[in-house]
Amino acid sequence: MNYILFDGPSRNNLLPFTFTRPVADIRIGILTIREKWEAYLDFTTTTVTEDYLSDKFPMVEMDENIMINASFLPNQTLAEMVKNLEANQAIFNNEDVIAFYTKDTQDDIDFDAYEAIEYVDDVLKIEHTWDIFSKNGEAIQEDFELLTKGRQSQPIPEMTVAFNRSDIFIEEGAKLPLCSLNAENGPIYIGKNAEIMEGSMIRGPFALCEGATVKMSAKIYGPTTVGPFSKVGGEINNSVIFGYSNKGHDGFLGNSVLGEWCNLGADTNNSNLKNNYAEVRLWDYQTESFAKTGLQFCGLMMGDHSKCGINTMFNTGTVVGVSANIFGSGFPRNFVPSFSWGGSSGFTTYLTKKAFEVAKVVMSRRDIEFTEVDAAILEHVFEDTKKFRRNNHKVID
Repeated sequence: MNYILFDGPSRNNLLPFTFTRPVADIRIGILTIREKWEAYLDFTTTTVTEDYLSDKFPMVEMDENIMINASFLPNQTLAEMVKNLEANQAIFNNEDVIAFYTKDTQDDIDFDAYEAIEYVDDVLKIEHTWDIFSKNGEAIQEDFELLTKGRQSQPIPEMTVAFNRSDIFIEEGAKLPLCSLNAENGPIYIGKNAEIMEGSMIRGPFALCEGATVKMSAKIYGPTTVGPFSKVGGEINNSVIFGYSNKGHDGFLGNSVLGEWCNLGADTNNSNLKNNYAEVRLWDYQTESFAKTGLQFCGLMMGDHSKCGINTMFNTGTVVGVSANIFGSGFPRNFVPSFSWGGSSGFTTYLTKKAFEVAKVVMSRRDIEFTEVDAAILEHVFEDTKKFRRNNHKVID
């Protein structure tokens, strides 16, 4: 069977992260949503997403296909239901479609003509950006069970302090001398060739993905995920960091999500709680206004390729778009549009020519090429987000 993951109605609620990737390639827990589905289905998947992303994330359609709403995270029961779908059948969770069977000859999908199969058990669904960190603990637990079932962990080093060792799993090549791992509140997963340097203290749930690094004397509170080849230090609480991003120095990051290729300068801090303990509002690209999150704790949402200088301060509930560069004293405003350059004293427009030069250098340091496809995606994001940049932006070329 051919499985295709589609973005679904939550795509715009997951901006800025879905500016540069399909919903399926959001990381939550240990794995991306795509990696989860592929592991449960034991099959590769492709994607239906925005046209400008399709060159990097193509769709493969065959005579018979099962379409899956990528906002839903799989579990064993749901995956089996998806595998068993037949013609003119669809799986629903309340009013939301989770998956449906289709043929390439079908031009339109009329769910009234489908046999509706109701999925009634608990399921994780990612509808808003803040779901990525707020549901990360449950996602880590499910991924931990999926990845470690029937497998043997590498031994915990003698000089490492470990609590609840049965919920600590170490992949081959990982290094973790003289650190503290406390899995009493949730599992700890250390990926292949990852490193936890001396003096670090970590409380689960926690996932350190392949090739990632925790620097010396870091303090990390779960549920937190550090994506592949990312580097972290200082203090982190309940955050998700996608791949190839750096928060390598002292400073606090809490209840936050960082995309790929982000960099936080030394002593960067974010607030995750308002002084009056009020509910946090977060910029919503869909409504172009600040939306209620229902959360008392909510920090920073930063899109791919964005960076900030040393001693940057982010206020509670700040959203930073793609390829923004923030620096200087004071708090920048709570919404920083993509391709903005500046800080609390004002912003100018950061043209793609300059942004691409930086991206090429940054990515080449990790032996990854910044391709024409990557450039085309960012050009589209630049044009698509013009309306969010102030008319009085100057131009940095």
